[in-house]
Amino acid sequence: MSNIRAVSIEQPKPRAKQRLRVLVADDERDSVSMLAFILADEGHEVREVYRGAEVLRLAREFNPDVVLLDIGMPGMTGYDVARELRQEFGPGKPLLIAVTGWKQSSDRILAKLAGFDHHLAKPFDSAELLKLLEPLR
Repeated sequence: MSNIRAVSIEQPKPRAKQRLRVLVADDERDSVSMLAFILADEGHEVREVYRGAEVLRLAREFNPDVVLLDIGMPGMTGYDVARELRQEFGPGKPLLIAVTGWKQSSDRILAKLAGFDHHLAKPFDSAELLKLLEPLR
């Protein structure tokens, strides 16, 4: 007689991923559309905006978890917007990610000083962006 018995090991159920509220801000409409498509395809709720000053208004209404923000926008730069968002909402929320063509080390330092949490230089791999969002899900 064998001393081996079958044991059923229950696999843990995968945790449902949280749907994030993401605000995408860039004066280049094609960039906004591309990012919005990628994020919506991942199940996130996305709002689009094309001018710096409009980011602040929409952030108050939409209360985003994440703001993807171009730095070089007309009127109000991404640096200015980031500072205003940090002043109004405080540190940590929303997660601020610079998505920009400004890629010098000085641009990264200025982004950090303005309140950005991350800096993605265009062009970037969308998997890199999604990896930054993963801890929030």
